[in-house]
Amino acid sequence: MKKKRLGEVLRERGKISAADLQNVIDQQQGTLIHLGELLLDRGIVAKDDLADALEEISHVPYIDCSNITPEPEALKLIPRSMAERLSVLPIRVEHKRLIVTMVAPQNLTNLDELRFTTGLEISPRQSFRTELQAAIAQFYSDGKPKVAKPPVIEKSAIIETEELEFVSTSSRQANKEAMEEMQADLRQRKTPAVQLVSEIIQIAIAKQASDIHIEPRANETAVRVRVDGVLRDVHSVPRAIQTSLISRIKILSDMDIAERRTPQDGRFMVSTGTRQLDLRVSALPTQYGEKVVIRLLESSAPLTSLNDLGMPVEVSDGLWQLASQPQGLILVTGPTGSGKSTTLYSCLNKLMKPAVNIVTVEDPVEYVLPGINQAHVNSKAGMTFASCLRSILRQDPNIIMVGEIRDRETAEIAMKAAQTGHMVLSSLHTNDSISAIVRLLDLGIPGYLISSSVTGILAQRLVRKLCSCHTVQPATPEFQTSLLQTGASKPPETMAIPIGCEKCDHTGYKGRIGIYELFRLDDSIRTVVRTSGNIDQIREISRANGMHLMLEDAVEKLRAGMTTLEEIFRVVPTENVARLECPKCNEPIVPKFKYCPHCGRKTATPSNSSSSHLHQSLPEEVLQS
Repeated sequence: MKKKRLGEVLRERGKISAADLQNVIDQQQGTLIHLGELLLDRGIVAKDDLADALEEISHVPYIDCSNITPEPEALKLIPRSMAERLSVLPIRVEHKRLIVTMVAPQNLTNLDELRFTTGLEISPRQSFRTELQAAIAQFYSDGKPKVAKPPVIEKSAIIETEELEFVSTSSRQANKEAMEEMQADLRQRKTPAVQLVSEIIQIAIAKQASDIHIEPRANETAVRVRVDGVLRDVHSVPRAIQTSLISRIKILSDMDIAERRTPQDGRFMVSTGTRQLDLRVSALPTQYGEKVVIRLLESSAPLTSLNDLGMPVEVSDGLWQLASQPQGLILVTGPTGSGKSTTLYSCLNKLMKPAVNIVTVEDPVEYVLPGINQAHVNSKAGMTFASCLRSILRQDPNIIMVGEIRDRETAEIAMKAAQTGHMVLSSLHTNDSISAIVRLLDLGIPGYLISSSVTGILAQRLVRKLCSCHTVQPATPEFQTSLLQTGASKPPETMAIPIGCEKCDHTGYKGRIGIYELFRLDDSIRTVVRTSGNIDQIREISRANGMHLMLEDAVEKLRAGMTTLEEIFRVVPTENVARLECPKCNEPIVPKFKYCPHCGRKTATPSNSSSSHLHQSLPEEVLQS
C-alpha cells in the first residue's frame, strides 16, 4: 500500500485547496524547510489540523511543547548543543526508554546518535520546530550544556594526566584540519560515553596498565585493568550505559557498531602530552553483551638492557654470547605477557649496527626501533609469518626476528634460515626452556633439523616486585618448609611481607622483574635431540652441565628481598623441580602435596640430592605415618 503524503491527507480532509498546496510546494523547492512548517508559517492550515495529519502519516504522537515540563534527569542526558543541532527535547525516562520530542522522528541517523549518547532506547514524539526551539531555550535557560555524568570513579583512583587526543585508524589518514575539527567536536560534545571512555583510559595509563577489560555481567558492567600481570577492579558501570560505552569504543576503533554477533578487532591511537599509545581493541559477544579488551602499547617506550630486566649475569652473558654468533636460532619462551618481546627487542637494540641489516616480522609491531626494518603481519592480505619470512630471506638480512613461531611452516623456514648464515630470534609458548624441544617435535620438525639450527632457548616469567612499603619479619616454619620444597639448600631467617600504600595502590607490589633460565645446546644434547628426543635425558644432561632453573633464579630474588614466595608459586611452574617420591608406595608426588594422592600417607621423601634438606628439616611427626 502506497504511503500517503502530507499534502494528500490535508486535501482529503478539506483543509487545503489544490492551488494553495501547489503554491506552497513551489515555494519549498530549493529549501530545506519542511512542507508542514511552511503551511503553518503561512497560516494556511491550523496547528491542530496539521498535527492530526502528521500523526496519520508518521504514526508518531504529537506533543505541544507549551504544555510539557521535562524531567531534570532527562535534560541531563542530552547536552544543549546536541538538542539544538538535532532539534530534540528530552522529556522523561520510562523503563530504560527516553521519551523525546523532535522535528524529524523518522530520521534514523538522529535516533541512532541519541541512542548512542544516552545509552537508552529512544521513544520519539513530534513537535513543530518553532515551539520546540522555544522550549529548548526555556528549559536550558542557564545556557550551559546539560551533560549526564558518567559513573563516579573514586578520587583516589584518578591521577592527573594530560588531556587525551583520540586518533582512529581512518582519521589517521585524514588531513590535519579534519583531525583538528574532529578533536574539537569531541571536546565540545562531552557525552557520558565520551567522558567515561576517556576516564577509563586515563586511569589505565596512570596505573601503567597493560590491558583494560570491560566485562558485561547480569546487573552491571565491570571495568578492570591488568597491572603488573594481575587484574584489578576499577569500578562498575550501570547496564543502562553499557551499550553506549561499547559503541563509543567501537567507533574509535573503526568497528561496525551494528554488528554484535561476531568478534571484531580494531585499533586507535591516544596521545597524551608527549606520549603516544597504540590501543588494540578486541570485542567478543558474551552472554550479557559484548566484552571488550583493550591492549595498551607504547611503541616509543625506552628499551632497557638485559641486566636491567633482572637477568642474572651468567644468563645475560650466555645469551649475548649466543646472539653474537653469525648464525643460529635463539628462542624465548613463556606465556603471554611474560616479557618475551621486551627481551627480543633488547637483544636487537644491542645487535643493531650500521653494517648489519636487521628485519623483523611481528604481529603486532610493539616497539618502533629506528634503523630496523619492521614488517607487520596481515593475515587478511595473505601476509603471514611464513610468507613474510620467505620474502625477508630475499632482502639480504643479517639478523631476522620472527615475532612468534605458530606453525610447522614458519618453524621450518626459520630453522633453514638459521642454517644458511642468518641469526634468527623468535618466541614460542612453552612452560620452560627444555619443553620447547617437545613443542617443536610436536609441530612435526625432525630432530636433526632442531639439533643443527637451535643454539639456545631462554625461558622467562615476570614476578611482581615488593613495594617500598613492605616489612621484614622472622621466617615462619611454614615459609621455610615451602621454600625447602623448591629445592633451596638453606631457607633465609627472615621473610618480606607486603603491606600496601598509595604508591602501590594498596597491593604491596610495584613493578615486575624477570626470572630466567637459559638452556644451551651442546654436542651431547644435540645427539639426544637428533636420535631419541628423550626430554628426561636432555634435562639430566643440562642440569649436569650447570643449568640454573627459573625457580632457582626466583629463589635468589626472594633471598634478595625483591619478591615473595606466594608470588613465585603463582608464576613459576614447579612440576619439574625437586621431584619427590612417597616412601610408602614410591609414587611421584608434587612437592606442595601434604598427602600422597596414591596411598594417603602424610609424608614425602626427596628423590634427589637437590631436595635432601627437606627430609632433614621436616618435623619428626610428619616423617612418620
